[in-house]
Order: sequence, then structure tokens, then C-alpha cells
Amino acid sequence: MSKPDPAAKSPKLADFLCFAVYSANLAYGRAYKPILDELGLTYTQWIIIVALWEEGSLSVKSLGEKLFLESNTLTPILKKLEADGYLERRRDPADERQLIVTLTEAGRALREKGGQRTLVQATGLEPEEFALVQKAISKARDNLLRHVEGG
Repeated sequence: MSKPDPAAKSPKLADFLCFAVYSANLAYGRAYKPILDELGLTYTQWIIIVALWEEGSLSVKSLGEKLFLESNTLTPILKKLEADGYLERRRDPADERQLIVTLTEAGRALREKGGQRTLVQATGLEPEEFALVQKAISKARDNLLRHVEGG
């Protein structure tokens, strides 16, 4: 009688949720690339524009929290988007320590050119499936963050 192969019981790479999320992220990056290249934006610049379009104005701190980005990562990207005329950064009159970020007309116009609907369709998921997957991944992310933060 042969001994069982220990590797046979070990999960394969394709069984790892982390790999599925990672590789899906890479696939999204490839799918977004031609759209973002046409707009002259990076993915991080794009999600900043989407977040500001959604919220109107946000403090740099709130924007960073929403996008899971540290201030030292966010600031140079905001400066570039401001230099390109897509957003404005202004001190909050109520609290001079806070910088408030708002899209310009040019920044709002970019939002209309994005290809979100096309990429939703490209996933091949039905609308209900898409919503379920998005919610499940967000829930896993939030739970992992709570785990890491000790909560």
C-alpha cells in the first residue's frame, strides 16, 4: 500500500481566494489600461476622480481613508491631478489644517468618459452576480482589515 501524498491534501494555488482576488485585480488592470491610457490617467488617479465625483468634496484625510491610501502616497497624485487641471486643493476655512479636494469641470468631464459600464459587461457576470461578488469581496476586505487592526 502506498503512502498518501501530502501535497494531494494541500490546497492548490487556484484554491486560494487571495490569488483569485490578486489575479482578478491584474485582469482588471489590463482591461482598464486602454481606457485609462486614452484619458491619460493611472488607475489610482481614476479612482480618486470617481471618489470625488461621488462625494463632491473631501478632505485629503477622508479621501485617503476611502481609497485605503496613505497621505504620503496620495499627496503627489493629487498635486499631479491639480497641475493637470482636474481638481483643486484648498484649505478648509473652518480648519486651516485640513485640505479639501474638489473636482474641476475638466475632472467631472473625465468621469463621463470612463469605461465602467463596458468593464462590468466584460466580466460576463449577470448584474445580480456582479453585485454579490462585489459585496463578498468588500466584506472579506473589511474583515481582514479588522483582523489586522486587532478588532
